[in-house]
Amino acid sequence: MDLELAGKHVLITGGSRGIGLACAEGFGREGARISIVGRDAARLDAAVARLRDAGIEATGYRADLTDAAAALQMIEAAEAAGGPVDILVNSAGAARRVPFPELTPQVWQNSMQAKFFSYINVIDPLIKRMGQRKSGAVVNVVGMGGKVASTVHISGGAANAALMLASAGLAAAYGPLGVRVNAVNPTVTLTDRMSEGLKAEARARNITEEAALQRAQAKMPLGHIASPEEIANAVLFLCSPRASYISGVVLCMDGAATPMVV
Repeated sequence: MDLELAGKHVLITGGSRGIGLACAEGFGREGARISIVGRDAARLDAAVARLRDAGIEATGYRADLTDAAAALQMIEAAEAAGGPVDILVNSAGAARRVPFPELTPQVWQNSMQAKFFSYINVIDPLIKRMGQRKSGAVVNVVGMGGKVASTVHISGGAANAALMLASAGLAAAYGPLGVRVNAVNPTVTLTDRMSEGLKAEARARNITEEAALQRAQAKMPLGHIASPEEIANAVLFLCSPRASYISGVVLCMDGAATPMVV
């Protein structure tokens, strides 16, 4: 299926690894022009090289997205080099998983900065520009912790829940201006960040990390933990004109691990 993404300028935060990088590769295969954002210069350079080696037009931008001024500066640079951003995929930032006895007010604040504001600092200026142009699509990659509470991810889950509400609200606000906003809720995914969650789970339950991984796999009705590419496939569809009447949706992607009506 042609997703009609050729020539689109796609900005992907957290695009140097994991789900973000898988999204960059997917959009690139569809003929889109890619701008990826990351904080680690070496990882960012490696990701850009990987994309270009695959024949994908890609540019990398280093920025700390918890800083609103830095986020705006990155957007200005990306649009100056690649033209107006047609599609925004937010996959940057992850609140550290913390067992509940270790929570402090500062941990709660850190979680909001790491996950909520690292997204909002990019969404706010870009969605206003999309609204002025009467066109655009935004997909926020938001963990399932915002929908199903975990005792090792309460503060991060609260930030995720706030992002889900913001996604739905912005979809309603900007729909009349031609901008669609959706979110996806991946559960555990085979990324570098997964190991952090396994470590927290292991500490909380006093088990080994290998045992924590086996527990996670055993919960998956589909028999495996999601790959970044599986999440990226859904993101690409939601960003494409093929999903032209889908907006304000928070798509659960946990492989039916939590039976629910949403």
